[in-house]
Parts: sequence; structure tokens; C-alpha cells
Amino acid sequence: MTDQTAPLRRHRGFRRFWAASTISDGGTYISVFAVGVLIVADLGGTATDVGIVRGAGMVPYLAVGLFAGVLADRVRRKPLLVGTDLGRAVVLAGVPLLAATGHLNVPVLAALMVVFGLLSVLNAAAHQSFLPRLLPRELLPRANARLQQSDAVAQTTGPLLGGGLVAAIGAPLTVLVDAVSYALSGLLIAAVPVRDPAPRPTAMSVLAELREGASWVYRHPTLRPLALSTHGWFLFNSVFVTVYVPYAYLELSIGPMGLGVTFALAGVGALLGSSASEFLGRRVGIPGTIAGSRVIEAGGIAVIAAAASTDGTSVVVVAAAGQLIYGLGFGAEGPIELAYRQAVTPDRLQGRTNATMRSFNRAVVVVGAPLGGLLADTAGPGPALWIGSAGIISAALLLAVSGFRVASLDDQPPAESAQSR
Repeated sequence: MTDQTAPLRRHRGFRRFWAASTISDGGTYISVFAVGVLIVADLGGTATDVGIVRGAGMVPYLAVGLFAGVLADRVRRKPLLVGTDLGRAVVLAGVPLLAATGHLNVPVLAALMVVFGLLSVLNAAAHQSFLPRLLPRELLPRANARLQQSDAVAQTTGPLLGGGLVAAIGAPLTVLVDAVSYALSGLLIAAVPVRDPAPRPTAMSVLAELREGASWVYRHPTLRPLALSTHGWFLFNSVFVTVYVPYAYLELSIGPMGLGVTFALAGVGALLGSSASEFLGRRVGIPGTIAGSRVIEAGGIAVIAAAASTDGTSVVVVAAAGQLIYGLGFGAEGPIELAYRQAVTPDRLQGRTNATMRSFNRAVVVVGAPLGGLLADTAGPGPALWIGSAGIISAALLLAVSGFRVASLDDQPPAESAQSR
């Protein structure tokens, strides 16, 4: 263990926060896999149905996403994290219960995802804003890399475990594993020692605070192009994510275990990418790391689209290779992008900054997920995947030539933006 990694390992609060994120991430990858199979195999749904259910979970970001950011800046963040984790555990536990009683169908599942999404909106606004209260600025890139690495491990093992669980106990009961993971996450975060003071009362109205948060993001010389490019990435990535399960399950015919293997390779790639992200950020720079990683992700999607032209065991090999490449880019990009956003944003604006970006990111998913399903059902999954790949490359190239090209972790917020108003 080097001196550089020692501060994180000795930080009891971060260790518990890290463990909570790892456990909930593992459950999430299991349930994402299980819900896709549940819709297609158990409920007889189509790619459009997958898109509708995925989009339903993002609808709350449209309705209350920005207000969630104001709430996260007006209340203590730790109780908000704990309450929303426990609430999500209850919602997911309803899936196997409804399936067992014969009341589960696509519309009901979509309704559950709306409630789940509402709790996720509130949780997300506080989650990314919580880390800067746990750790000093200089440890944020490393801490985000560790969180991304754990997510990558979960992404690797989750689908494999999900495939085995679906085969053994069925998709509805497999979702229950994620419910347990959220309950454990909530209990761990409740035990995190952290200075989490209640914010000072403000005379500003909610709408004024909303405007202040959005203005901070979309008037900032480097956050603005990053936000816009990321919105584009979410649009086209949601096409890919929506199409992949029915594409692999129905067109490639690789089955639950084969599907789990390909998802696991994405996790391996993400682990490798996140392990290299801090090094790349130093050597290539933040702009080059993020834009370059997105080009790599698009290349991985293109490889997956080409898997349809192969046969036999080659199908799984090619699809897995594409997911590995996609995961490399995803893992390298995530920690650097989040650390930069956290570092240049004042604490009092953290909740609104995160909520603004996440809300608009998820808002485009509400469009992109059903769009991906419609493209797959009309033009075919192959063309839909190629469109997703081309869109991500375009967003990456635009980011590379934008004002974000001069971004650095040493960037400081303007003095007036950090002052209380």
C-alpha cells in the first residue's frame, strides 16, 4: 500500500460509503439484467416495452429532478440517502410479490419504475454531493476511481450472478436481490461518520435557487459544453442499452448465461478503464480522457452491431469483445468527469449542479430509450446500434473542439459564485 492510497483506506467514513455503493451497484446490475429478461421472456414484451419500462424510471427526472437538487442543498444529505435507499428496497420487493399473485405486467412494472425513479432522483442529488463532504478536493479523483472500480467489479459479477439466478429461481425473485442490496446500503450509510450540517436558511425562493443552479452549469465556460455533450451521450447510449438485451437475447440467441457473460466483459473493461483513469487524466488531460473514452465506447458498440454477421460461438465472442471495449471507455471516463464537476463546484451548489446535469441526462433517456426500441422494432436492432455508435462519436468530437478543451482539475470557481447570496 502506497502513501497515496493510505488516506482513503484509513478513512472510516469513506470505507463505509464505498461498501454501500459497491453492494447497491452489485444488486443493480443483477436487477437490470433480470428486468430485461423479465419483460422479454416472462411478460412476452418487445424491445419497445423494454424502452418504455426503462424510460418510465427516468420520467421523475423530468418532473422533479431540478427540485431534488434544491432539496439536497436545503437539507442534510445523509438522512436523504438513507431514506431513499430503504424506500427503493421496498419498491423492488413489490416485483416478485406482484408476479407471484399474477398482477405483474408491463404497465404495472413501468409504474413501479416511476416510483423507483422518483426515489432515485432524490438519492442521486445527494449521493454525488456527499463525497466532497467526506474527502478533501485532492482525493476526489482517486475516490471516484475507487467507486468506479467497485462498480466495474459489480458490473462483471452482477450479470453472471444474474444469469445464474434467473436460470435457477426466475427473473422476478432475482429482482429481490437488488431490494436487499439497497436495504444494506441504507444501513451502511446510516453508520457513516461525517460532518453533515443542515444548510443555513435561505431567503431565496425555490425557483430562484433552480435558476441559480442551472445558470451555474449552463453559463460556466467548461461545464456548459461538458453538460451538453453528456446529454448527447445519454441520448445515444440509451438507444444502445435499450436495444442490447432483446438484440442479444432474440437475434443473437445467446441465452441468459451468454448474455451474462457479455455483460460481465463490459465490467472487466470498466475495471481496467477505471484503474487507468487517474493516470490518463494526468497524462492525457481531462478533455482528452473524456472525449477519447467516448470514441472508444462508440467503437465497442460498433463491434457489437457487427456480431450479427457471425455465427456459432463466434457470436458470443464478438459481442463480449464489443462489451469489453465499451467498458474500457466507460470506466476511464466516469471518475475523471465526476471529479472535475465536484472540484469546480462550490459545496452550496453541489446538489443543484448534480441534479441539473442528471435531470437533463435522464430526460433525454426518456426520449432515447423508447426511440431505441422503436428503431429496433421497425428498422432492426443492427441499424439502431449503428445509430447509437455514430451519435456517441459525434458528441465526443464536438466536446473535443469546444471550450472544454482547456479544462483542468485546478480550475477554480469564480469568487462571486462561491459566495452566499
